[in-house]
Amino acid sequence: MALFILASCQLMVVLDITIVNIALPHIQTSLGFSTENLSWVINAYTLTFGGLLLLGGRSGDILGRRRVFIFGVLLFAFASLLGGLSQESWQLLAARSLQGVGGAIASPTALALITTTFREGPERNRAFGVFAAVSAGGSAIGLLAGGILVEWLDWRWVFFVNIPIGLLIVLATPRYIKESERHPGQFDFLGAITSTLGMVLMVYGFIRASEKGWSNPVTLAAFGAALVFLIAFIATERRSRQPITPLWMFRDRNRAGVYTMMLSLSAAIFGMFFFLTLFVQNILGFSPLQAGFAFLPVSAIIAVGAGFASNLLPRWGPKPFMAVGAVLCALGLGWLTLTDVDSTYLGSILGPTLVFGFGMGLQFVSLTLMAVSGVQPKETGAASGILNATQQVGGSLGLSVLVTVFGTASRNEATSQVADFLSTATPAQRLQFRRTGQLPAPWSQQVLTSGISGAFVAAAVFAVFAALVALIVIQVRPSDLERLQGGAASFTPADGSGDAAGASARGTDGEAGRP
Repeated sequence: MALFILASCQLMVVLDITIVNIALPHIQTSLGFSTENLSWVINAYTLTFGGLLLLGGRSGDILGRRRVFIFGVLLFAFASLLGGLSQESWQLLAARSLQGVGGAIASPTALALITTTFREGPERNRAFGVFAAVSAGGSAIGLLAGGILVEWLDWRWVFFVNIPIGLLIVLATPRYIKESERHPGQFDFLGAITSTLGMVLMVYGFIRASEKGWSNPVTLAAFGAALVFLIAFIATERRSRQPITPLWMFRDRNRAGVYTMMLSLSAAIFGMFFFLTLFVQNILGFSPLQAGFAFLPVSAIIAVGAGFASNLLPRWGPKPFMAVGAVLCALGLGWLTLTDVDSTYLGSILGPTLVFGFGMGLQFVSLTLMAVSGVQPKETGAASGILNATQQVGGSLGLSVLVTVFGTASRNEATSQVADFLSTATPAQRLQFRRTGQLPAPWSQQVLTSGISGAFVAAAVFAVFAALVALIVIQVRPSDLERLQGGAASFTPADGSGDAAGASARGTDGEAGRP
């Protein structure tokens, strides 16, 4: 029951990133969003969620994880109610931001409660496997749930559905989950503010660049301000007695490698779901509900991969799963670059997404285990928050980069398609094109497909980079697994940094980052 409660919370938080995607056209019509501003319905959630995860994890360490977990779930449910009741665009954006705050509080504390509830060894490994599979599959499940709710009920139900789930979690938590030990400390508000603003501005800079270009003054100003805030964040953490992000964590090459891999892999998985959603609806002609069903095999194969890795970790150690999984992700994305306007779901989409999904599943348990190796009990919330933040920020940054690649490839393809169209168009078609500036099908479909294919090339590069990090940076043997899980021997960082007390994994109630 404890695992069911924690996994249910994680699923609710994760799927809210994608469940709204299906509802976006209906939200735009209902609340009068412009096309440009509509993207902030997604960004308002992911940016606050990723930006405040560090503070959320630290809050659980200091105030008690069960207490903070309940508050985060309640805040998330309340924000969902506000989102469903929104009558103006600004009201929905405010509610989405508040949802992100609730998720940033609930998610890392749920991860921490996994390790305080389950014993070290196979029991905790299995819990991590279930938690990782639920987390990873939440994106695809969100697409399916969004299609069902929008098609059968109304777009507002993509928010209302969170309310009964959140209330049941709040009622069940005190009965089945014990409170964790509280670690005295202080909140590093300056660190939280500078890191959040830095990441938000950086993501905004990429989004702005995809829309207005890299030389746009606002784009350059956003990147410049992001750099200033991130430098201030590092300076703050170096001086702080109780930093929200202990910088010594990054001196361990294994942990730094895991964070880097999560950044790259999150960019790949966010990009795959985003662009395949466009492809199956705009090129293959799937309805929202059909598009949701099309992603169910991905969720299933991710769960299979996570279970396979969880069972064999004691024998082979985490590194093989991290390396092979990243390679499979790259192969799947590389396969998807071959899609064109004549592609079919069974012939061109299902195979590569299954390869990609199995590769992601192989990595999740290993990444979660490695992320908290050698972390002191009082720092486990921060360790969890860092890995969670790298996923959200990596996904947002990576998707922004992929959208920029998509835009460039689409514009280049549009140049040739416009010339081809005008050479064969009737006078009426030419007049319509001059009025709207939009190419008709099949020329417009060719432009969209070319852009999506280019984005998949960039996503495959991210996955290849993650594989290189796993092969070159990660240095852990199967015999190290006991120490990674908090066995009798203390864990020494791979590069020899960190003192014995800080590196000891004995008794660590460390948690893993959410895939």
